[in-house]
Amino acid sequence: MLLAEGVELTQGLIKRLAQCGIHHLFIQDPRTEGIEMPELISEETHRQVLQTVRSVFRDLIDYPGRRHTGNYPYVGKSVRQAMHQIMEELYRNRDAMIMLLGVQTVDHYLYMHSLNVCVYTTLLGIAYGYDSDDLMTLGLGALLHDIGKTRIPMDVLLKPGRLTDDEFNQMKRHTEKGFQLLKDEPNIPLLAAHCAFQHHERLDGSGYPRGIREDEIHEFAKWIGIVDSYDAMTSHRVYRHAMLPHRAVETLYTGSGSLYDTDMLRLFRDKVAIYPVGMAVKLSTGQTGVIVDINAASVHRPVVRVLTDEAGADLKSPYDIDLSKQLSLMITSVEMEPSLV
Repeated sequence: MLLAEGVELTQGLIKRLAQCGIHHLFIQDPRTEGIEMPELISEETHRQVLQTVRSVFRDLIDYPGRRHTGNYPYVGKSVRQAMHQIMEELYRNRDAMIMLLGVQTVDHYLYMHSLNVCVYTTLLGIAYGYDSDDLMTLGLGALLHDIGKTRIPMDVLLKPGRLTDDEFNQMKRHTEKGFQLLKDEPNIPLLAAHCAFQHHERLDGSGYPRGIREDEIHEFAKWIGIVDSYDAMTSHRVYRHAMLPHRAVETLYTGSGSLYDTDMLRLFRDKVAIYPVGMAVKLSTGQTGVIVDINAASVHRPVVRVLTDEAGADLKSPYDIDLSKQLSLMITSVEMEPSLV
């Protein structure tokens, strides 16, 4: 526990949080009373699954030779149980939008990224109409897509900056190493291993490790490739700020038809809350406000709580505007990477 709910922030606390890799928080404010951050999965499931991922990955990092001694704990049972939890909650929440999954620290990026990609991809799979068996395989492939990074040298994996060409070539091998780790794993479908192998392949053959194209790439790996790229862009890293959701979606669309499947991108775009609840925005009138709710049928036109007038002065009585009904109003900008430093 770094900071309890309700504690007033001081400069010392802010500095400590920044040192721990936490760069943004949700702040209590009377003007935004009643705005609740929607949960794709419950806090308890999030904690349990993250712990499972961390345990599996840490065992592979700390005891790389254990599986050859006969004492290696197979990962299939624990991760399948985690997937059942995720699927059960997302089935109940199938109309939810893909929304950034809270605060993450830099040192836990690999675990959080694996969980995020799994949750987002599974939600897309439900929307696409996969049955439960396919959804389990897709979800396992997403949850374990980066497991090969446990075989990358730590000084490369955790380097606080851009990689050299040689380091990048080492990093690219995580796809092959992931396939080797998973292909003979009991209770893990071989197709999930291929997701680890293929999630960096691209339609035009520019991906890796094999440079395969189009239909040579399994559709599960194509879904994971889209979500993997999105979550990487919208996550804070030591060497760059996180990209805001609408910018990340725009960036993905520059690869439509060449890097990513166009129809898949379209479904992905329709399921992403590009203006997440709690984000600060500026309107075409000059007023500023906070996103209160998402219109699933019109994700570009959310409900905004207006907090200031055109001149920037705080309103005594903030009010909500549904942009799907006020078509003359537009969001002109969003709050850039909120920083505590």
